[in-house]
Amino acid sequence: MFKILIVAITLVFTCLFSSLAQQTAKNAPKREFRGVWVATVSNIDWPSRPGLSADQQKQELIGLLEKHKGNGMNAIILQVRPAADAFYAKSREPWSQWLMGKQGLAPAAGYDPLAFAIEEAHFRGMELHAWFNPYRATVSTNAVLSKDHMVVKRPDLFFTYAGKKQFDPGIPEVREYIIQVVLDVVKGYDIDGIHFDDYFYPYPVSGQTIKDANTFAQHPNGFTNVNDWRRNNVDLLIEQLDDSIHHYKKHVKFGISPFGIWRNLREDSLGSATNGLSNYSELYADSRKWVKEGWVDYINPQVYFSFTRKAAPFDTLVDWWSENTYGRHLYIGQAAYLMNQKMEAAWRLPNQIPDQIRYMRENNRVQGSVFFSSKSFSTVARATGDSLRLDLYKYPSLPPQMPWLDDIEPNIPLHLRAESRNDGIHLSWEHPLIAADGETASGYVIYRFEEGEHVAILNPKNILKISFLKYTTFIDTDVVSGKRYTYLVTALDRLKNESVASSPVGLAAH
Repeated sequence: MFKILIVAITLVFTCLFSSLAQQTAKNAPKREFRGVWVATVSNIDWPSRPGLSADQQKQELIGLLEKHKGNGMNAIILQVRPAADAFYAKSREPWSQWLMGKQGLAPAAGYDPLAFAIEEAHFRGMELHAWFNPYRATVSTNAVLSKDHMVVKRPDLFFTYAGKKQFDPGIPEVREYIIQVVLDVVKGYDIDGIHFDDYFYPYPVSGQTIKDANTFAQHPNGFTNVNDWRRNNVDLLIEQLDDSIHHYKKHVKFGISPFGIWRNLREDSLGSATNGLSNYSELYADSRKWVKEGWVDYINPQVYFSFTRKAAPFDTLVDWWSENTYGRHLYIGQAAYLMNQKMEAAWRLPNQIPDQIRYMRENNRVQGSVFFSSKSFSTVARATGDSLRLDLYKYPSLPPQMPWLDDIEPNIPLHLRAESRNDGIHLSWEHPLIAADGETASGYVIYRFEEGEHVAILNPKNILKISFLKYTTFIDTDVVSGKRYTYLVTALDRLKNESVASSPVGLAAH
């Protein structure tokens, strides 16, 4: 009887500790996508206004990255092509008007905003996804365009809707052009991902019609229904882009951030129990199909709704999307910009977004989220940033792995050494040997353990530094004299597969 009691007590404690371990994992997962959109259109997030000097732009961007790194983010979704223009030098399109104040006006010689952003993000252990708006060409009826803008050079490739110019997705040459624009960035920059937002065919405007009848007549592709034809036009672009991106760089992720509702249940038995505008019917974007066919590496629906939004509750849409991931990653778009707004009482509750994160973490088919947008964390969502920094994102996190692109981990970093000096503990190591897929290391994770702590790399609280650069040295300045520390280093490849840890090195700080 006594033995049975001991076994029972042991089982209770085992279950308790197992439960606590699972809760810890859910509260602070080591792998989670934590992104933020940085919008450049109309200077929403960066730069703060057109015409800043290169140094001013750089300082603003560094400040922005530091804030998001401090809040626990590990990915920046930077808008590099807001309206058939460019925030990067290696482009066939003119410089954006939101950079220097006039479309086509270059910034200072030698300054490439995208290249700078990539370097600074990678230094901080943050991915950089280049965000394109594929079809939008102007954002206003009175846009002043450069002579090199495609609307000026090739007006036959566009239609006008609600006074704005948009590439006509039904023209084969348009699709090929957009693919080449994207590939300029894939080939020319060390990006981690290509990202499309929710603007495909235009959002409906009362009294407006899409003027693509002639295109439909010239390029029907076997379709007789114009709605199906439009959806197919978008499908063709997505499928061809997926193939083209991974042909040139297998490690570059391709993701899309559609409007939050694919189809409503009343429209389709496969749809969500919602009532609202849908990707499928209004925007001619069959977002579920892109995931099902494996044309995207991640889907990032904009679920900009609260738990109490009757037409489209947050939890209803998260659950629906999680049941339609087909093995691809699901990141939920979260509306930081709605915090403390008056349109709905739920957004004035400080726990709205933290509770959304907790809800997503209970679902192992959700791998993270992306917040719109950067500026919100300096204005209406400051308290949300505090919740991330102090609680939910307290410990660093690596982006989740994508085994369908690469499941080969790098080899172990070599010869980790540590030396205690007056300014801290100096670490150095050597690059690992080449792995089976030809990669060495594209970054490193440094772990630190205090005396008596279990030395293992599973717990993110022991992560001291994540870098997506190839530096092989680090100085730990946050040490206490006389205290003993143990360090490990692991290697990361481009898709954030992590190596086995190096042999531990322990020493006391001076």
